[in-house]
Amino acid sequence: MSIKGYSVATIDDFVGRELGVSDWVLVDQARIDAFAACTGDRQWIHVDPERSKRESPFGGTIAHGYLTLSLLASLAIEIGLIPEDASAGLNYGLDKVRFMTPVKAGARVRNRVTLISVEKKGGGRIIVKTMNELQIEGEEKPALIAETLAMLVSQA
Repeated sequence: MSIKGYSVATIDDFVGRELGVSDWVLVDQARIDAFAACTGDRQWIHVDPERSKRESPFGGTIAHGYLTLSLLASLAIEIGLIPEDASAGLNYGLDKVRFMTPVKAGARVRNRVTLISVEKKGGGRIIVKTMNELQIEGEEKPALIAETLAMLVSQA
């Protein structure tokens, strides 16, 4: 997806504006299990549906917080955070993350992205800070809010 009028040259004009909202993404047990396998975090509240049904305050398994955090980058790219005239966009870091509401297995999430600031670093490099709100379908509070940093590299 692209954002109308959004480019390396016009990026300053978008500071303070919502860039967009991604499509919904399913966070099912298969995705949670795959994340557990990649990271080694096999805590029962994530990977044992039977025990979680009996013992968890959430009535079933929940996604890892870092799994939900890891979804932000691809969903921001889907929205169009990296302008078409940039040659690359790279993760640069996080300034603030708060996990607000657990994501239950089978829930759908989406990312609402607002451009907070732009810092031109020279050499065609631009640091952009965005506010990301990972919303859970049917829930009032978001799964998380995070200020993320990305480095854009212009083609010029």
